[in-house]
Amino acid sequence: MALNRDFVGRSYVSPETYEVSRVKIREFAAAIGDGNPVFRDPEAARAAGYPDVIAPPTFPIVFTLSGAGEALRDPELGLNFAMVVHGEQRFEYTRPIYAGDVLNCTSTITEIRTIGRNETLTVRSDVTTVDGEHVCTAYNTIVERGGAA
Repeated sequence: MALNRDFVGRSYVSPETYEVSRVKIREFAAAIGDGNPVFRDPEAARAAGYPDVIAPPTFPIVFTLSGAGEALRDPELGLNFAMVVHGEQRFEYTRPIYAGDVLNCTSTITEIRTIGRNETLTVRSDVTTVDGEHVCTAYNTIVERGGAA
């Protein structure tokens, strides 16, 4: 069954802010196997010009889809999670994410396309501080295999 194109343009705000901690940054860096000291050591981060440890570039995946999760779980969208695979992920930064940041995320379904027998769905997630400063934008494309058949 094809995905419901009426969802394109819908935006969803994460239900809670996300508070970035040194522990979460360190755990994420360990999980991806990145030993860069700016992700673990506040002194190394300060020596590199940052106010505290910074998060690895892919860190926002931890929280960016929480807002769009409401849409992705909506039965009217027609997404079959059993057939979903990850298609693409990219990030555009205004500045790094620092330990201590408290972030908001607004996710928007920007595109639904049919490619052969598959459906793709792209979500743009805008990450800002609670004061409204833009930090980054994440783009996530998922593929529903056989969804267009």
